[in-house]
Amino acid sequence: MKISIERGALLKAVAQAQSVVERRNTIPILANVLIEAEGEGVQFRATDLDIEVVDKAPAMIERPGATTVSATTLHEIVRKLPDGALVTLTADAAAGRLTVDAGRSNFSLATLPREDFPVMASSEYQSNFTANAAVLRRLFDKSKFAISTEETRYYLNGVYMHVADGDGGKVLRCVATDGHRLARIDADLPAGATDMPGVIVPRKTVGELRKLLDDDEMDIAVSVSETKVRFATPDITLTSKVIDGTFPDYTRVIPQGNTRRLEVDASEFAKAVDRVATVSSERSRAVKLQLDEDKLVLSVNAPDSGAAEEELAVAYGDERLEIGFNAKYLLEIASQVDRENAVFLFNSSGDPTLMREGNDQSAVYVVMPMRV
Repeated sequence: MKISIERGALLKAVAQAQSVVERRNTIPILANVLIEAEGEGVQFRATDLDIEVVDKAPAMIERPGATTVSATTLHEIVRKLPDGALVTLTADAAAGRLTVDAGRSNFSLATLPREDFPVMASSEYQSNFTANAAVLRRLFDKSKFAISTEETRYYLNGVYMHVADGDGGKVLRCVATDGHRLARIDADLPAGATDMPGVIVPRKTVGELRKLLDDDEMDIAVSVSETKVRFATPDITLTSKVIDGTFPDYTRVIPQGNTRRLEVDASEFAKAVDRVATVSSERSRAVKLQLDEDKLVLSVNAPDSGAAEEELAVAYGDERLEIGFNAKYLLEIASQVDRENAVFLFNSSGDPTLMREGNDQSAVYVVMPMRV
């Protein structure tokens, strides 16, 4: 195999590949990226056996062929090459080497045979549809903060993507929860997605997917089966196993009868929480909210480190309420608000609190209170 490729295109492809490979693995081939050159371009394939990413890039192919080389090492080399450099990759199967030439730089890297590289079995997808990148980005970006990191409840270690009943009909919905907070985000149901099985997209896949979603104009081809999910742009295909488990019935924890309504400027609220939480003890980081007529007092009392208090002007017309929350959870939820105002709906100091972005019903957040 011998190809010449522009440094920028190579860096983009190898960066995507090296972020998928596991740093610490017991199977040497899994640390490698499979480079396949044929026809008009070259593809870079990487996998950790749960996720597979294939990145296509234009290249001048002198001799078609394929080889595998350490993804991290190749990425480091290409990253340090000068901008605009033309990189030549030459594989010598007999010697088990890949030569990387760029200007006056020359590297020789050890390779492993391409026959050993595991390719993810292709599956029959029950549902195939197209969704705009900006829509998918919103669904996953706004829900991923609530993904659980507890390995014992593995079915919460991802975002549950499914078709649900919204206010105006069927919607594409993403939900994540860790038992302390919950995010439920809706988008219009794309054509062809009606029969999509509900799947739990793992946390690592959500992180990798984010790299495909930067271009607002881009349409993403989404394919879903009971065991796999695939997201594809013209250049990159990301295939992932889904979490084999049942996502709990999240509708039961979304409160329906919360009537005490607080409306507050979202960014002012987030900054105030951040300021008062500075003195809270790291372990609990509890912030107390005292609500009165059009007034909110945020306070923290940490006996060992100090106390803090801040008052905000808000819209609140219900009876007086005192309620405590974990500062980190409040900050994460407040930072999701794109609109100016956040609306909190309370019931009592011991019940879950609901938050929305202004009058927008398509994004709903739930946070459990703390004793303070």
